Amino acid sequence: MSIKVWPIKERPREKLLYYGAEYLSDAELIAVMLGAGVAGKTALGLARDLLEKVGSLRGVVAANESEFTDVNGLGACKFAQFQAAFEIFRRNLEIPLARQDVFNNVDDTKRYLQAKLRDCQQEKFLLLMLDSQHQLIACRTMFTGTINSAAVYPRELLKQVMKDNAAAVILVHNHPSGVAEPSQADIRLTGEIQNAMAMIDVSVLDHFVVGDTETVSFAQRGLLT
Repeated sequence: MSIKVWPIKERPREKLLYYGAEYLSDAELIAVMLGAGVAGKTALGLARDLLEKVGSLRGVVAANESEFTDVNGLGACKFAQFQAAFEIFRRNLEIPLARQDVFNNVDDTKRYLQAKLRDCQQEKFLLLMLDSQHQLIACRTMFTGTINSAAVYPRELLKQVMKDNAAAVILVHNHPSGVAEPSQADIRLTGEIQNAMAMIDVSVLDHFVVGDTETVSFAQRGLLT
């Protein structure tokens, strides 16, 4: 049965407008983003199929194109729309970091990095480029690796830092395993990068490791040399 024949306040889009987005279920929110169904299935039906396929709303966020479009009725266009919406959310979290001292706003920085990296299925190494006031110039994804490692080359980091004219940096990488605890290799690499950055008078203020539910700060742990 078409959603158009449902009572107005039971239709996901109208329900959102009347009550607010917080009153919608996960499936209803996805249905609003889908906009319309396909022959024989409503948008809400497609949303439920997608949730069943990937397991949860978080699974929708983390789904790659193949997983998303494996649901009958969902194609590349819808996948692109969802990816754009998720990126808008992430960039919105980045905005406050460009207006404040990132180093002294660890909680905001952690929230941004959690949204950006915790659902990545590959390990990524990022640099937060900061100016002399420790405000964000840019967030650069420098290296992408496999499920458990990413090769990091300090020389390439130096080249990007000089290109961005950064005065300080914060190192960031994720652990796709979900465990944010820094490894001995992470600690050694941090020291190597600190030494390399010192050659061009750029400070390494912190190194964040992003896990599933936690983001660890080297500075807070006393792990910076």
